[in-house]
Amino acid sequence: MLFDMDGTLVDSEKLWDVALQELAEEYGGTLSDAARRAIIGTSMAASMQIVHDDLGQPERDPEASAAWINARILELFRTGLRWRPGALALLTAVRAAGIPTALVTSSGRPLVEVALDTLGRDSFDAVVCGDEVDAAKPHPEPYLTAARLLDVPIERCVAIEDSATGVASALAAGAAVLAVPAEVPLPATEGVHQLASLTGVDLELLAALLGQRPARR
Repeated sequence: MLFDMDGTLVDSEKLWDVALQELAEEYGGTLSDAARRAIIGTSMAASMQIVHDDLGQPERDPEASAAWINARILELFRTGLRWRPGALALLTAVRAAGIPTALVTSSGRPLVEVALDTLGRDSFDAVVCGDEVDAAKPHPEPYLTAARLLDVPIERCVAIEDSATGVASALAAGAAVLAVPAEVPLPATEGVHQLASLTGVDLELLAALLGQRPARR
């Protein structure tokens, strides 16, 4: 099992909203809704470029902006992190069944370490962070890396994602994909099973997703 984090397991996108809008205000502007939607699921570097461009300040240093965001979001994660509906029950069932499990996130390691206080450090056999891969989502590398660390063929993995960027990454890697949109609706995509939430998702459904996949040539 391969789980995305933000918006999939934890309801953290609202915390990102707070941090990003505060950064925009720090720079004398307001982040547009379109830019906020575009940021969901992207790497930190890409997110900061979107912010700068949206504010009409492309000359700003993305590393400085990323440092500001990281410091603020760490504060917010320590005080306001909540599970997405059905996520804790599903993760608990997966672990009880002894299924190899990885966290695959675009967030950086320092932030993930704080999130693991909520998620549980024993909940995952492997953790792949956005700052620990050469190519972030939507590139397939994060999911391919997770499957390798689990020593499970990617074709035998189910990835759960909430964003178009994450879905693209998991599909490109070759995983079965369950999409559960959080902040932004997702278009119907061939090969992707989509639900409104993880409430009621069980091991039988996950097994069915693998069984429904066409054979790869």
